[in-house]
Amino acid sequence: MDLSLVSLVISVLAILLAFFAVSRGGNSSPAPVAERSAFDSIPLRLQAYERLVLLTERISLPNLISRLNQPGIAAAEMKIILSENIKQEFEYNSTQQLYVSPLSWDAVRNLKEQNIMVINQVAGSLPLTASSGDLNKKILEVMMAQPNGALHELVTQTLNHEAKKLMQ
Repeated sequence: MDLSLVSLVISVLAILLAFFAVSRGGNSSPAPVAERSAFDSIPLRLQAYERLVLLTERISLPNLISRLNQPGIAAAEMKIILSENIKQEFEYNSTQQLYVSPLSWDAVRNLKEQNIMVINQVAGSLPLTASSGDLNKKILEVMMAQPNGALHELVTQTLNHEAKKLMQ
């Protein structure tokens, strides 16, 4: 799934949520404080799920490789670039854990750790003279060989499921 499709899905969800909020706004009696605060958190929680879906897509190894590919550098340098980018993306979005379920946050954290582990293991299996192209190719081969599909797809499904539960 490419980034433009993810953006489109997120936009549609935001529009539907806005429409739902406006259509429920016709009630003239004020809601109790506890009910209002619970309702007010839903947009924040949905936004957190949206950001984590985007994070999941950004740190998926195929997307990282296509975005950060630098032909002509050594595999060791590419390993550092890929790993640091994953860590930066994750740290930038770490506050979203306040708004999502522990299951969702653990799934995202595990994806980050698994991706860094794959990068390190593949880089460690290559000769010291390997190029970034060699590393990237081997990482993509490892990803294609995963029997249950890519982990980032499973994490995205988990996040989508949790967000849909909020919208019911």
